[in-house]
Formats: sequence, structure tokens, C-alpha cells
Amino acid sequence: MTDPEANPQAASERREVARHLLQHPLTCAEQDPELFRLVRRHETTLDRWFTQRLGYRLHVDADTARLYKTTYVPAGRPLRTRSDRALNRLEYTTLALVLAATASGPSVISLRDLVSAVRSASADADITLPDDTTGRRALVAALKWMLDRGLAAELHDHVDRYADDADADAVLRLRPDRMALLPLPAVVGAATPDELLERAERRSATRPWLRCRLANDPVVYRDDLTEEEWTELRRRLGQEATLLHEMFGLLLEARSEGVAAIDPGGRLSDIRFPTSGTVSHAALLLVDRLRRHAGGGTDTGGAPGIHTDQEVAALMAELAVPNRRRWSGELVEDPARLGARAVELLCELRLAERRDAPGGWTVRLLPAAARFTLDEPAQSALW
Repeated sequence: MTDPEANPQAASERREVARHLLQHPLTCAEQDPELFRLVRRHETTLDRWFTQRLGYRLHVDADTARLYKTTYVPAGRPLRTRSDRALNRLEYTTLALVLAATASGPSVISLRDLVSAVRSASADADITLPDDTTGRRALVAALKWMLDRGLAAELHDHVDRYADDADADAVLRLRPDRMALLPLPAVVGAATPDELLERAERRSATRPWLRCRLANDPVVYRDDLTEEEWTELRRRLGQEATLLHEMFGLLLEARSEGVAAIDPGGRLSDIRFPTSGTVSHAALLLVDRLRRHAGGGTDTGGAPGIHTDQEVAALMAELAVPNRRRWSGELVEDPARLGARAVELLCELRLAERRDAPGGWTVRLLPAAARFTLDEPAQSALW
């Protein structure tokens, strides 16, 4: 038998698979047969890496790989549709009810029977679902999320029709075995969402927890950590850099404000920045404008670097004028909405921090935003 470790391409193959599993904790063979073959080939090494270095657990069977990520719980990582829209509360609730109603079978079910099972599950849970177009579209969104991840397949007709036609039907093949792999162990016994998150995160395991933060967050700021955690990270930074580069190809960049994990290929993050889309381009330009207007406005008492939502909307209106032809017309006509979405993106990337304020919100740039300047690099200890 060929030793996978003797393969001269083994290191790059393991890195490719580790990066994929970090982004796609549930991976199915039919979605990418070649990549799944690499998962099976390097299963032993990958399992050791994830278990010993990050405190994760890797499950691999004949056609499914599931990476249980329980050491650190990143904030702001919602489930998303194939169009990259975050599921809303109703869609999350409906998805949970679909899984609860079907996780024990059957393996083939009609859409009408599934709807009945979901309604029964919602009654058992004392949850009221809307019996209208909104409710049907939420169910379709939940089912399409499952279809995209190999938890179900359409055998006859398509579930999309049900969104606008209550009489539409379809036949689905379900994978209860894969559904059973979805819940984290922390779900067992958790009575509230907060308790679930507490059980899923193991901050007491300092070194694995710090590695997980660096692997999952674009930036870890000093203010995110206790003094002991920051000292531990800086003391072992060289070793952490070696491990994370071997596993994911990440490069650590340290400054006095924190540590950034840089992906030279730009493909590891589920959020690409900057890109050519309207919101991304607007966010990039907004970073530059906010850095130039560092004095803050009258609504914030002139606090340095703090800007109100009104100020952001005004800057967006200015930026929209020269970019009107290349930006989405809908967003150009609503600079307040465009500004809010740009700020949301910057916050997800940990380039900015948004806080609620009377009548609106305020935003301030974080140190890593200095990496995205449109002119000469800032002469300071920033990224």
C-alpha cells in the first residue's frame, strides 16, 4: 500500500483539505469527489492536526466528513443561502424544525408529508409558524440550504415552486445519517442559546483557543484577550505561526495592537475583501474617508475617530457621485442603507467597530483598517 506521507504533494494536499474543512465543516463526497478522496487519504494526519492543535474533532465515513469546531465560537458567522444571504430568524427556526422532524427518517418523503411533519414538530415545540407565503418561502430557504449541503436531494420536481404555490409538491431523498452529524456535542443539555455558546467554547484551553481564534478571525486584537492570554500568544508566536502555516498557509503579522492572520491567496475567508461589488468597493472607499475624517462629528462630541450613522450616510452620498455608473442604482439612491451595509461588512472583517447610540449608531475604525489605505501607508504601528 502506498504511504500517503511519501507523496511529494502530500503537504500541499493536506493544506488544501484542511483549508476546505475549516470553511466547510460538513463536506460530502458527491460535491467534490477528488477533494473527498484527499480527505480520506490524509484522514490520520488531519485528525491529529485538528484534535491536538485546535481541539476539534474530525469524523470521516464512506461519503461524509464532519469537522466539529467546538474550541472557539466566532461571532457573526450566520448560515447563508447560495446567494450569500444570511438566513433570517424564521428561516433558522424552520430549518431546526425540518431537521427535528426528519432526522430519524424516512429516507424518501414528499414535500406535502414533510410540511405536515414540520407543523407537527412546531406544535410539539409550542412554536407558531406563519401559514402564508412568508412561511412557505422560509421553508423553501431551509430546504435549499439542506440541498446545497448534501442533506437532501430532489427526486421529483423542485421545492422552489412551493414558495408561491401552496399546492405544489415534490419528492425528496433525505440523509438522516448526515443530519445526525450536524449538532455539536454542546447541544446536549443546553437549556438556552447562551448556555450552548458557553459549552461550545473552551477558553480555558488557552493555546488551542488562541490558535482557533487566529484560524477563524481575520484579526485578534490585544483588547480581545486577557493580559495572560496576550503574553502567552506573543511568547509562542513563532511556534503558532509555524503550525498555522503548515495547516492553512496562513502568515501571522504581529503589531502592538494585535495579531493578524494573513492568507496570501485570499481564498480562505468566506468574506472576500476588497472585491468589485458595490458594498465591498464602497466599504474600501469609506475606510479611506473615515481615516481622513478622524476628528469625529458634532453628534459624538468631537470624539476622535468616532462617526455617526448620519456622517457615514453623508460620506456615502459623496462617494456615490463619481461611482454612480458602476454601483448598484438601488444602493446609490439610498446612501444611508449603503453606508450601513458597508459598515456591517467592515465589522465582520474586524476593520471597524459599531455601537448603538441614541437615535442610531456610531462607528470607529480598528487598527487593521490601515492595511486598506488608498494612498501612502500610515506611519504608525498599524497593519
